[in-house]
Amino acid sequence: MARPKKYKIDTDEVTKLASYHCTNKEIAEFYGCSADLIEKSYSEFLRKGRSKGKMRLRQLQWQSAEKGNVTMQIFLGKNMLGQMDSPSESMNDQPLPFID
Repeated sequence: MARPKKYKIDTDEVTKLASYHCTNKEIAEFYGCSADLIEKSYSEFLRKGRSKGKMRLRQLQWQSAEKGNVTMQIFLGKNMLGQMDSPSESMNDQPLPFID
C-alpha cells in the first residue's frame, strides 16, 4: 500500500479562499488534492473563512445602504426586518405610524 501524499496546504490561504466562497472542490484543485481531504482536514478553516466572507458582504451591504442605495435598503428591510412590498390583510386594519 502506498504512503499518502503530503500536500503543502496553508491554513491561512484556505481561510482566505473560503472567505471568497470558493467551493471545497475549487480549493482542492488549487492545492492539487481531493475535496474530501479539504473538507475533512480543514473544516475549521473553511467555516472560519466562509463566516468572514459573510460578515464582509454584510458590511458592504450596510455601507451601500448608508450611502443611499435604495435597492439595498429595501433588500435589507425585507431580509432583516421582515418588511414586505404589500402589507398583509391584518396590517390593513392598523393606522400608519406618524413620522415627524
